[in-house]
Amino acid sequence: MNPAKQPPPTQPPDPHPRKPKLVAPPGSIDCAIHLFGPASEFPFHPDSRYSAEDALPETHIALQDTLGLAGAVVVSGGGYGPDTRHLIHVLERFPDRFRGVALLPEDVTMEHIEQLDRLGVRGARFISTGHRGALPRLSPRIAAMVHEFGWHIQFYPHGTDLLEHADALLALPNSIVLDHFAHIPAAGGTGQPAFRKLLEMLDTGRVWTKISGPMRCTDEDYPYASVTPMARALVAHASQRLLWGTDWPHPNMNGRLMPNDGDLFDLLSECVDDRDTLEQILVKNPREVYGEFGKTAK
Repeated sequence: MNPAKQPPPTQPPDPHPRKPKLVAPPGSIDCAIHLFGPASEFPFHPDSRYSAEDALPETHIALQDTLGLAGAVVVSGGGYGPDTRHLIHVLERFPDRFRGVALLPEDVTMEHIEQLDRLGVRGARFISTGHRGALPRLSPRIAAMVHEFGWHIQFYPHGTDLLEHADALLALPNSIVLDHFAHIPAAGGTGQPAFRKLLEMLDTGRVWTKISGPMRCTDEDYPYASVTPMARALVAHASQRLLWGTDWPHPNMNGRLMPNDGDLFDLLSECVDDRDTLEQILVKNPREVYGEFGKTAK
């Protein structure tokens, strides 16, 4: 890649995460993170819309310890496109602390999927055409291939286009995980058609959504107050279908206030009122989707 054409680095995360006031139940999992680097070994895809400083697994393990977490799910970021080498590298080195969700190349083979499965990949990620970049779009053929390994499909909608993609997603044989509140604009509130469609999809028993990355649903800064009603409604409606995550290291936040990850964890107290529900979201649900893992998993 010609360095002159590479986008400027996205703003790095707060290097001093605060210990949260909320105490995580033992075995809690961060279900939405990205990792990058070392850049000398893993350059960004030429068509990536962003670049980033190194966000290494060792750094995130330290964050896990600060937040009281047992492990995390590494979601292949758009920065690497459908290149799984970095994800393989991470999972080979830290099999107890991470599971993975992969952006797969269009010509992926069953042998490649089997290799990823052995290492702890549990889902294939697809991106709505509303998002730019070198990103895999929804492929029923690949969905059928990964279904043979029991993988789910993780889908990142754009704006309200969940309405356009819902039928195609539900036609797949896989379970479905939707990124970041299904990317539904918080300004539209809980009565908007896209949010009602999300609730309908959760009611099928085949769909999960991540209550992660609230900054993706609003231009507000922390505490992303307009997202809180959506989070409360989701917890009240289907806490057994929710996964939580930090979205660390929060790429594409240039020009915005970078949140502290301890503060992000404490946002759960705004929508979860009891320890049983907290354990459901942070401990039980992740293991239903990704299997047993983490430093305290038995």
